[in-house]
Amino acid sequence: MSNKKNNSKDVLLKICVSGMFAALICVATMLIQIPMPLDGYVHFGDCFILIAAWVLGPWYGAAAAGIGSAMADLLTHYVRYVPGTLVIKGLMAVAAAYIAHAFIKKSEKLRIPGFITGGAAAELIMVAGYYLYKATFLQRGWISTLANIPGNLIQGAFGLAGGAALITVIAKTHVLKKFRSYAV
Repeated sequence: MSNKKNNSKDVLLKICVSGMFAALICVATMLIQIPMPLDGYVHFGDCFILIAAWVLGPWYGAAAAGIGSAMADLLTHYVRYVPGTLVIKGLMAVAAAYIAHAFIKKSEKLRIPGFITGGAAAELIMVAGYYLYKATFLQRGWISTLANIPGNLIQGAFGLAGGAALITVIAKTHVLKKFRSYAV
């Protein structure tokens, strides 16, 4: 019974932390938005999507990433992106978590390369995901949507650099020792 009680306590804690990450992702996405020339904006949200994935794991991280980012789109009048953002940001978290975890499982020395590789894969999912979403669901056209790729690559680089830097600092503080994190 004690193991079941600890397991339900861990699940409840992960749900609560996921909600806090969703709120943080939403606020970080909305706080500073640097508009891109054609569409969209650069923001801090991707930094926290990656951190949520590495701390919470693929599924709780995906929930926090998708919900937090979709709420930011909803609240900043990018409503047409809400369904795509929910899926794309969730997939980013799944990839970032699984890849980082695979690196760390091989060797503790591969922690930072795992974060960078997982984060880079996640950001490439974001670039490809928004390209496909805009070209198909928003019917912007396959050729004209290519113009959005450089801006999304800038957003991805910004998110990866910020996320990797922040998770390194967070890991050194030992604040997560009381929390059973996924890859930190």
